[in-house]
Amino acid sequence: MGVPAELAERMSMAEQHEYLRARFSRRTMVRGGAVTLGAIAGGVFVPGAVAQAAVPSQASATYAATSGESVDGALVSPFGRHLAFGNDPSTEVTVSWQVPINVKKPFVRIGAHPWDLSRKIEAEVRTLYTPAGVGASGDHTQYYLHAKLTHLRPGKTYYYGVGHAGFDPAEAHLLGTLGTFTTAPDHKKPFTFTAFGDEGVGYHGLANNSLLLGQNPAFHLHAGDICYADPAGAGQTADAGFDSRTWDQFLAQTESVAKSVPWMPAYGNHDMEAWYSPNGYGGEDARWNLPDNGPDKKNLPGVYSFVYGNTAIISLDANDVSFEIPANLGISGGTQTKWLEAQLKKYRAAHDIDFVVVFFHHCAYCTSTAHSSEGGVRGEWVPLFEKYTVDLVINGHNHQYERTDVIKKNAVVKKLPIGGTAYPETEGVVYVTAGAAGRSLYAFSAPDSYEGHVADLDSVAAFVNTKDGKVNETVAWSRVRYLNYSFLRVDVQPASKGRTTTLTVRGIAETGAEIDRFTVARKAK
Repeated sequence: MGVPAELAERMSMAEQHEYLRARFSRRTMVRGGAVTLGAIAGGVFVPGAVAQAAVPSQASATYAATSGESVDGALVSPFGRHLAFGNDPSTEVTVSWQVPINVKKPFVRIGAHPWDLSRKIEAEVRTLYTPAGVGASGDHTQYYLHAKLTHLRPGKTYYYGVGHAGFDPAEAHLLGTLGTFTTAPDHKKPFTFTAFGDEGVGYHGLANNSLLLGQNPAFHLHAGDICYADPAGAGQTADAGFDSRTWDQFLAQTESVAKSVPWMPAYGNHDMEAWYSPNGYGGEDARWNLPDNGPDKKNLPGVYSFVYGNTAIISLDANDVSFEIPANLGISGGTQTKWLEAQLKKYRAAHDIDFVVVFFHHCAYCTSTAHSSEGGVRGEWVPLFEKYTVDLVINGHNHQYERTDVIKKNAVVKKLPIGGTAYPETEGVVYVTAGAAGRSLYAFSAPDSYEGHVADLDSVAAFVNTKDGKVNETVAWSRVRYLNYSFLRVDVQPASKGRTTTLTVRGIAETGAEIDRFTVARKAK
């Protein structure tokens, strides 16, 4: 993005942000012709109903606006719709989208039927400006719009349309632009969710998205490295092809799924973009509107939790504990780990929650020859996963599919062959790397072993990233390895109190073939 590589390697995200802000100063901007107010302030986005031109001030140093030209709203088509749950998925959903140029009076219409969209909610515009010289983006402004819908009814399907002055989705000729979503039920019902990480923009991401729709998921988890606008992914600002416009492509690519399936991301190393804010997440704050119940909304906006049916989902930010890529190492000051334990304790005590699923980017356990395992995760969080008997941990980072046996204290408690069942209450935790959503694939140190092509090995060479560098290890827990594009499908089957409730976890290849299947079982509360 503009910081010399030799400097970037020694800088934290906050230091890189300040370097870029100083380099792209008002004098540099004006000399280069980039004189919009957003460029001069070097800010991120403007909260509020409509982004307006504003005089830079202490507040607008962070949230600055650009003023678009006046264009007939009828000629401006929204795109990149994506949904997200609020803190309570049964009553709260945020509808988000983009427009290519600033619009007036943006809104969402919502109703129980496509012919009855009487409820109209004003939308917030977040204007994100990237000046020329910050990577390859070149004087690019993006307009992200968000409307948070509250007081919805549990388990109900709604129709919605996004619009602005001159573009009303309730008009007959625009009914084809409508979307739907369904809120979480207020009681235990079977449901399916999907997950993957490391998608990016391209054919394989499109192919996996098409298959996701066929699973009819209630929601989708994206385990970090979302679009790769920053292809370097080292939390560095060296000019390595950063291009904010990649987000436009990504949100257009995922719209077929995300317009009806809440798309819930965790943030990975490629999601830290130094220009926008000291923590690297200013751009993400503009693009997403996620639950705000995490421990540190300012520094860790991708950390949150929600409950769907009998299952609690926790999103973590592994950049905070990563030894491998330390640009944001320690950014929470330990508050994320304390929050995690409090959430796990709360969910295990809840009378109506059976399963706890945790997802984040860097792998706790993986034998990839690329990133392999993250020692920071093992040290900070794995003991908590074991203490509170977490049912499933989902990661990305390594671009392949790998699944462990049942693990406790870094050792195999029980082999878990394809089709097997794990009992976390008495055994241990199962970890799945599902990082083959679309980006170029990595490699394993051992042969593939998956459904229909089993080649079990009880000794696999790997390494773990520690504070002192890479440490080689020989592991016995690598049970399933599949080096091709894939995603994860999880079917949740509730049960009456005292009976067995299950998570059935499947690895699904880009071809649609099943490559892995196992069950997590426990007694229902």
